[in-house]
Amino acid sequence: QVQLVESGGGLVQPGGSLRLSCAASGSVFSAYGSWYRQAPGKQRELVAHITSGGNTNYADSVKGRFTISRDNAKNTVYLQMNSLKSEDTAVYYCKGFRLSVYWGQGIQVTVSA
Repeated sequence: QVQLVESGGGLVQPGGSLRLSCAASGSVFSAYGSWYRQAPGKQRELVAHITSGGNTNYADSVKGRFTISRDNAKNTVYLQMNSLKSEDTAVYYCKGFRLSVYWGQGIQVTVSA
């Protein structure tokens, strides 16, 4: 069974940075890797996506601030988050695929002064 474990979340001040990591026990990010987030009272939304060819896409709200990357040798996908805003507060989930979809457990990111 493939497991995805997220790390790097926590509490930061507005304008600060965090780097989320999602390490998998299998090669689930070769096809694609994604980061989603869900805030209280809202549905889960796609934040960033990286394709098998390395192309990336971002939600308009995070363009220019967030960067998704991948290290297939380590079975890990990353989300570098800069210039964080209070609106970025949410639980963040990573997602991969190999034969079926796999989700991380979710990790809290709180941006507050």
